[in-house]
This record gives sequence, C-alpha cells and structure tokens, in this order.
Amino acid sequence: MLRERLGAGDEVYGLFVALPSPSLVEMVGAAGFDFAILDAEHALVDPQTLQHMIRAAEAFGIAPLVRVPERDPGMVLRVLDAGAHGVVVPHVRDPQDVRDAVHAARYAPAGMRSLNGGRTAGYGRVDLREHVAASNARTLVVPMIEDAEALDRIDEIVRVPGVDMVLEGAADLSQSLGVTWQTRHPDVVAAVREVAAACERAGVPFCAIPRVPEDHAAWRAAGVRAFVLGEERGIAARALRAHLAAHRDTAADDVVEAGRA
Repeated sequence: MLRERLGAGDEVYGLFVALPSPSLVEMVGAAGFDFAILDAEHALVDPQTLQHMIRAAEAFGIAPLVRVPERDPGMVLRVLDAGAHGVVVPHVRDPQDVRDAVHAARYAPAGMRSLNGGRTAGYGRVDLREHVAASNARTLVVPMIEDAEALDRIDEIVRVPGVDMVLEGAADLSQSLGVTWQTRHPDVVAAVREVAAACERAGVPFCAIPRVPEDHAAWRAAGVRAFVLGEERGIAARALRAHLAAHRDTAADDVVEAGRA
C-alpha cells in the first residue's frame, strides 16, 4: 500500500497519465512504477474510461491516484468510490482547501465522505464498517502547491491533519511568480525548496518532479524519497522523435557510403 510505503520512507516513483487509455496505465505498471496519477484536471476523460484505468492500475499492482479538478468535492467522492487509492488536489492555496479535500476523501471521524457500498466494498462482500476503516487507511490526500499565495501559508497547509504527501507544481508556480514556464528560474527553484523545507519541518513526505537527472540526484541527497517522473505524453513524444532521428541519421549515412562505393 502506497501510504504505508511513504510512512516507511521507501523510495517510490510515479508518473502522470493524461491519455485516456487503460493500456497505457498497464504499461506504466509493467515498467515498474509504484503509482500513476490519472489526470482528470487537464485531460478530458470520461468516467467509464477513468474507472477502467483504475482497474488497469490495480491489475498491475500500482496505486491509482487521480488528479481531480480544483475545489471539486463531488469528483473526489466519485473517483474514490471508483477505486482510486487517493487524490491529488491541484492549486491548494490555503489550509481550508486541504481541510475541504480531507473532509471529502475520508470517512468519519477523519472526514465526512459520503457512504457507499459499491465496488470498493466488494458489492456487499466486505463488512461495511471494515470497508470504512480500510478505505481511510488506504486513501491518500496529496495537495499540489503551484501558486504563490500558498507559499505565504505553506507551514499551515502541510500541517493540516490528513495530508499524506505534498506534490510540487513548478510549472504553474512559475506562472504565478511571473516567470511563465521558467521552471528552473531561481525564484521558482527557491519556492519549491521552500515547500520541501516546510514538509520536512512537518514530517510530511515531499514529492519532487525532477526535470533532469541532476535534479533527481539533488533531491535524493536531500532526503526526498517520492518522485513523479513527468507525464507519459512527453516521454512518448521524445522517444518517437529520437527513434525517427536515429533512423534518418542511419539513412543519411547509408547514402554517403553508397556515394563512396
């Protein structure tokens, strides 16, 4: 269970999945990742496909988290009822945003998630009181810090009871700080480090998104153990361009060799 592994300080790796494809989630699992963040904030994915993506993650033994639209408690409820192991909550700006997410994601006494005995309760096979306890033990609430406003209250945000991990969002943070898409700008780097430092003070796992291998090494040296290694679309597009370029280079070399013959 991902929540237990985070608590034990294990090193874990995840990937954003934006394309609405259960097969892609299976590939992420087959590649050896520990969790997938299924993106329902930026991606247009229908509910049935999202549920199949959750099933695909379960089948391959990785934790399915869902990035829900901001301030949408109804979506939090539906994805958890579908079987998601947790929610990534974007654009958390103050402690109340986190309290609202925890309230929607956890059953009493930790929250007030609406009761349901469907898929996650085995359609009646699991004792409902056991189901409530098991769901609360498994469900992760992961605030995403990607707004300058959040930095002013970051210590309060990460200390809200029920926060299991904090994910950085350097891209939107760059825009919020006035340096759009400059994720390596000193102001953005300093802001992300500030978030990580607040997490360390609070004893809450911080999840980094390394942009280059040097970032990964630096975060590991700083004690960070949770990483999201980008998004599957970017990885696939870069691999496709590299694959084509390698074959074009080979073809060009063949032409040169033929000319010399």
